[in-house]
Amino acid sequence: MVMITEIEEFFNLGCGRCKRFATPECSVQLWLSGLLALRRICREAGLEEHVKWGHPCYMHAGRNIALIGAFRGNFRLSFMNAALLKDPENVLRRQGANTAHPDMLCFEEAGKVDEMAPVIRAYLKEAMSYAERGIRPDATPREVALPDELIEALDADPELAEAFWTLTPGRRKSYAINLNAAKTSATRCARIARFRDKILAGKGATER
Repeated sequence: MVMITEIEEFFNLGCGRCKRFATPECSVQLWLSGLLALRRICREAGLEEHVKWGHPCYMHAGRNIALIGAFRGNFRLSFMNAALLKDPENVLRRQGANTAHPDMLCFEEAGKVDEMAPVIRAYLKEAMSYAERGIRPDATPREVALPDELIEALDADPELAEAFWTLTPGRRKSYAINLNAAKTSATRCARIARFRDKILAGKGATER
């Protein structure tokens, strides 16, 4: 599949990341009314609408502010630079165990968007104010331990080691997270073999 590049394609067809693209089973179609409500709130807040990573991305003052996404079980508004948000309503959730900060509003009912509209607007306004002032969260890199199988592979393959250690910290972390999630050593070794070409190409574990 090829990710979409035009904003209306997302709401009409989906993101283009899976085989459900442009079908009634697409997650976007399942949550369309809620997604359109989020879109309306973002646009009314004065955010610029773009497409990034196959999803609607809302920008202000040259910074990414929030991203809309749809999944089978829910749909989300994810905030960039979420570490800055105060979250007085305690409604932000982490996207996963390896997410550094709570960074998304997650909805399991389309109608909840309108109920939470005042909170969403307030959080967007706060995020936009940081963008206007050029404020960014403090860099707090979180180290993820490399599995033994990867360390051994790097020791045995100088070309792979050189390519791996020239990756950005975020890309190295993506491999560590992916490999640590495997349940067996055999699975980790198999993944390392599959990842070799991507590492040599300077890509992260989830990049195409």
